[in-house]
Amino acid sequence: MEEVLALVERIPEGKVMSYGAIADALADRSGRNSARQVGTIMARHGGGVPWHRVVNSAGRMPPGHEQEARQRLLADGVPLKGDRVDIARAHWMP
Repeated sequence: MEEVLALVERIPEGKVMSYGAIADALADRSGRNSARQVGTIMARHGGGVPWHRVVNSAGRMPPGHEQEARQRLLADGVPLKGDRVDIARAHWMP
């Protein structure tokens, strides 16, 4: 859990990561990390980190928090395409 939250804290303004990209960046040799696990960690413990910078692979914002996430992402300078993040322009990898 700590490594997921620590990585999310490192995502710079204007950039995002997908749940899957976070899982891939932190995958251990057994492959135990998954996008679903990252989503669960973010849902339960992500309130203290820039949670709005984590989106799904299609650029959709966290369910139930779309309006607040959109406002925060726009304030960060994240490029959007309609109601989604422009992943091609905003994706970040450590």
